[in-house]
Amino acid sequence: MTMSDPVTSVLKGKRGIWSVSPETSVFEAMKVMAEKDIGALLVMNGRELVGIMSERDYARKVVLHGRSSRETLVRDIMSSPPITVSQKASIDECMSSMTSHRIRHLPVVDGAEVVGVVSIGDLVNWIISSHEKTIDHLQQYIAGAYPA
Repeated sequence: MTMSDPVTSVLKGKRGIWSVSPETSVFEAMKVMAEKDIGALLVMNGRELVGIMSERDYARKVVLHGRSSRETLVRDIMSSPPITVSQKASIDECMSSMTSHRIRHLPVVDGAEVVGVVSIGDLVNWIISSHEKTIDHLQQYIAGAYPA
């Protein structure tokens, strides 16, 4: 586990890709996010990724503007075009992209096909595990128990 590992390493432990169409009501999209315990949904027009809708979009574009979530459509509040990374991108590149674009969810694509989504939490957990593994190896080395 290193920062140079491809993002697909993180995707191996993830479950499913959740999406809605641009014509879905924000209320229905929020129900899906609550049921799946996720913070963002891909917005797909057929197989084409056209945007991403997050809890942040809901809070800033519906709640703060006094709009109705039952009457507002996802297309009206989604972030588009979505920021994406290639499945070959490293963990470090993903973190850099998320930090520079100030986003918390990052679709991973293979050409035009979506292969997964990573969250900032997924990447932070990966980094923490990587650091714990490095610390463990260093402790074993210092104690003389490191294999030659």
